[in-house]
Amino acid sequence: MAAPPARARADYDYLIKLLLIGDSGVGKSCLLLRFSDGSFTTSFITTIGIDFKIRTIELDGKRIKLQIWDTAGQERFRTITTAYYRGAMGILLVYDVTDESSFNNIRNWIRNIEQHASDNVNKVLVGNKADMDESKRAVPTSKGQALADEYGIKFFETSAKTNLNVEEVFFSIAKDIKQRLAETDSKAEPQTIKINQPDQAANGGQAPQKSACCGS
Repeated sequence: MAAPPARARADYDYLIKLLLIGDSGVGKSCLLLRFSDGSFTTSFITTIGIDFKIRTIELDGKRIKLQIWDTAGQERFRTITTAYYRGAMGILLVYDVTDESSFNNIRNWIRNIEQHASDNVNKVLVGNKADMDESKRAVPTSKGQALADEYGIKFFETSAKTNLNVEEVFFSIAKDIKQRLAETDSKAEPQTIKINQPDQAANGGQAPQKSACCGS
């Protein structure tokens, strides 16, 4: 049986893997459900280990397939989830604006990223449950913005319940990653030429014989 044409196999231009991390109960699963399925539930179900959803979006005329991993916030699952840091291209750090301890723990989560994720991973800070009454708010918007500024990352306040900024946060990090990947792709070709230039000069303008294999 003949293999399907390449176009049929690749129904996207970029595959981007995202990771949601943060304390248990901050609404990571609700954010994922709202973005992937357009739904919201008030029932709280603890994520056991890891879960993921897929959604394909379009950015600048390119089809981007987002594979979004939802991690468990509890300590006992942390050893499982550290393996997923390595493959992540973007990480959403989520806290609950009504829970100050979840905000304070963001620094711990960032340390985890620094230990386990790749150096160039994109990050975004997300203060969830922004729909809650101001009297219940424990973390002012300015405090979230200040922390994001400290680490040089973008900041959004979201509500999975009212769909506030949910699309925006996922689209924003996807756009930043796509731009990074595109820049990496465009740099790959010139770098190859630059590597050969000193050799060519040393050989009187002739490319070294060993480079012939590269064109085969």
